[in-house]
Amino acid sequence: MKLSEELQWRGFVNQTTFKNNDAIDGAPITFYWGVDPSADSMTVGNLAPALMARHFINHGHKAVLLVGGATGMIGDPDGKDEERQLKSLDEIAKNKAGIVAQYKQVFAGQDFTVVDNYDWFKDFGYLQFLRDIGKHFSMTQLLQRDFVQSRIGKDGKGISYAEFSYSLIQGYDFLHLFRNNGVTLQICGADQWGNCLSGVELIRKLDGKEAHVWSSPLVVNKATGKKFGKSEGGAVWLSAAKTSVFDFYQFWLNTDDDGVLDYLKIYTLLSKDDIVKIINEFKQNPAERLAQKTLAYEVTKLVHGQAEADKAKAATTALFSGEANELTPTLALEPGDYDIVGILVRANLVTSNSEARRLLDQGGIKHNQQKVTTPKVALAKGDVLQAGKRRFVKIV
Repeated sequence: MKLSEELQWRGFVNQTTFKNNDAIDGAPITFYWGVDPSADSMTVGNLAPALMARHFINHGHKAVLLVGGATGMIGDPDGKDEERQLKSLDEIAKNKAGIVAQYKQVFAGQDFTVVDNYDWFKDFGYLQFLRDIGKHFSMTQLLQRDFVQSRIGKDGKGISYAEFSYSLIQGYDFLHLFRNNGVTLQICGADQWGNCLSGVELIRKLDGKEAHVWSSPLVVNKATGKKFGKSEGGAVWLSAAKTSVFDFYQFWLNTDDDGVLDYLKIYTLLSKDDIVKIINEFKQNPAERLAQKTLAYEVTKLVHGQAEADKAKAATTALFSGEANELTPTLALEPGDYDIVGILVRANLVTSNSEARRLLDQGGIKHNQQKVTTPKVALAKGDVLQAGKRRFVKIV
């Protein structure tokens, strides 16, 4: 299957500057994709375009992976309704290291180059940037960007000159990589389309050459209509320190039937034949949840390695058996009657008493898979408490 066909089948086709999608099926292209170090970890939202990049590599294209040390000092305003808090240089350095480590995990065994845009911006003078780069950007076009309009329009919270200039910085990234690394294509999520076009225009105006952008749709949870990757506790991170391996596995295991088939295509590297076979078996017996089980294992293996995926799978099985392993969340208690609100807080299944009470009122707490309807619950060794869809603890 050609790359353009595979990306279409997997759901990685949105907007592109190519006249025909099959332009990516020819000679090898050097492309880049980047992440700003706004945190020391990527989220599952970042993971989708990362896997799109994997398919480009698998089809013979050369990858340059950028970590935005410079752009991270400003912060991308797109999709934000108010100004970001600036991060310290030490925090940015720590975050960059975290992102690069995840590049090495997700792209393990692939041929790629890592670059940091701070390296070419640290000695770039302000006046030089305005003369060489800023002169080529139209204020009219920049003001028409959706994120700018949302911030300066009625009820908008305004935008600083720094964040307004973000698109110029990203545009120069493309120009620099075009000139120094032979990059002629930037790939991105749909929310970065406008920023990427800045680079295409800059390359055309300054070097008279052609460069392109390929974007993928943002992944949307069909059940909620919201951007995929948000859990009850916020974003789902690739870092085990932010989202435990067990919780990461549970997030995928609890995906809804409507979306799981799309997620298998987007978030795993399984072949089309394998995915079609899984989908057919799943449709014949949805109760077995083969699609969710496969998805959870494959994504956890990709992000955390096979050994951790095996532990998460075993820990899930152990929840409702007499066993437990190092990933199984546990709470040591003497047998007896307990206030469910206090226990949920103590077990870190909720962040506050009010969240626990709300879950109780909404029927979102289970004891051994049965809904808890009273404030007091009798707990014994081996019992399992569940808060929401994917937060568990086993009593030991």
